[in-house]
Amino acid sequence: MHTAISRVVIVGGGTAGWLAACRIAAAASPIAEHPITVTLVESPDVPTIGVGEGTWPTLRATLERIGIGEAEFLLACDASFKHGSRFRGWASGAPDDVYFHPFTPPAEADARALVAAWQTEAAGEPFADVVTPQPRVAQQHLAPRQRTMPDFAGALNYGYHLDAGKLAALLMRHATERLGVRHLRDHVTRVERAEQGDVVAVHTRAQGAIEGDLFLDCTGHAALLMGDVPFIDRGDVLFNDRALAVQVPVAADSPIKAQTDATAHAAGWIWDIGLPTRRGVGCVYSSAHMSDDEALATLAAYLGTDAPITPRRLTFRSGHRAHFWVGNCLAIGLSAGFLEPLEASAIVTVELSLDALLDDWPTPATMPLVAARFNTLFRYRWDRIVEFLKLHYVLSRRDGRYWRDHRDPASIPPRLAELLALWQHRPPLRADLPMVDELFPAASYQYILYGMGARVPEPGPLQMGKPPSLAPIAQRARSMVATLPPIRAYLDACRAAYQPNVMEQIS
Repeated sequence: MHTAISRVVIVGGGTAGWLAACRIAAAASPIAEHPITVTLVESPDVPTIGVGEGTWPTLRATLERIGIGEAEFLLACDASFKHGSRFRGWASGAPDDVYFHPFTPPAEADARALVAAWQTEAAGEPFADVVTPQPRVAQQHLAPRQRTMPDFAGALNYGYHLDAGKLAALLMRHATERLGVRHLRDHVTRVERAEQGDVVAVHTRAQGAIEGDLFLDCTGHAALLMGDVPFIDRGDVLFNDRALAVQVPVAADSPIKAQTDATAHAAGWIWDIGLPTRRGVGCVYSSAHMSDDEALATLAAYLGTDAPITPRRLTFRSGHRAHFWVGNCLAIGLSAGFLEPLEASAIVTVELSLDALLDDWPTPATMPLVAARFNTLFRYRWDRIVEFLKLHYVLSRRDGRYWRDHRDPASIPPRLAELLALWQHRPPLRADLPMVDELFPAASYQYILYGMGARVPEPGPLQMGKPPSLAPIAQRARSMVATLPPIRAYLDACRAAYQPNVMEQIS
């Protein structure tokens, strides 16, 4: 009888499974009385589904924690830097309808004073361009850091664009070769459960029974270990349920986009992600508002081609499990849920799930308490993601049935409707997002709200501190544009300096 949670069994690979394996193995104490062992079981012939090609800045801390250097990661994953997201055509559809949601927050100041300063000093200029240097740096295709900086440090907050398949492969090599993770390529034929429902073992075709104390379900939409846990469909709020994805080669000397582009169309939007060797482009749409043929034509028109294209077709339901941790089984990644990739929330939900697990590692006695707290936290987080994604649609003034349906009050979550009523009279404040670790801070809501042309409230009767000066921000932007290297040049120099060593490590 095990008195500690030490035998961890992960079922499923991909980004979620291998991130879980790396995080747990890297955090395991080598002097524990019952050392943690990590076993990952994945089918040898079931393809993994990439959970996205864009990340949040959180991945920098994750890579550092598991011991992968930044140069190794960039080269092994065909990766580049991401300053945030640029939205085209979301507010009105006009040619000049463009705004930026950067990763770097505005200047430190009371939001009301900051908005007042924007209106006083730079009325008519985009909000994000005025309160942070990041959009102007991104527009010049510049890296957020110099190569002489320590790994994962930057002049601006940044995430990455990457090849999700190559990330999973890098994590697999790192887990098995450096962190001691046991990797079994085998088919799971049966899940053995105790009378109270806990998973005792997964039975495999070749290896037999794999027993464990804690099981992580990383089997994607199949959710093999989650049993009968209900799926909560959020399609009544977020209508998109299909996507067409293609890869577009790029010239070796072309500038690399420094942000994810999200371009609205008649019944959805198109993502455009720049990597060193290609672009990833996809048309996300609602099958209730657009046919597959219309979506294909929309994607072809965006790409500017008359030639036939054969995109990968994806269907999905926006939603999540009613519970994520049941007994001794925790769902992570697509087995927990999926929402359209508008704000690249897929990988970060994996990271945050692992953070929560490792921050309060259970014992047999505390497992039910830890699971209940986890379920409460992540139901809150999934609700906040749904609301934040919906915000982009609710604020749109575009015509057409799809966009009108999104503005229907019946499709707007009550909490978001309440906040929108407040924000007609004041900016989003920290008090509106009360959790310590909010997924989207008040600054993110400000970027979307004012980027889409929402009404700017009149100054209130109270003075909220000294209004910040925006001139230093503009000066800092000019300095960064003059000194930061182009992303392409940064990666070329990185490859020249590190490729032999990296290739030796990952061969």
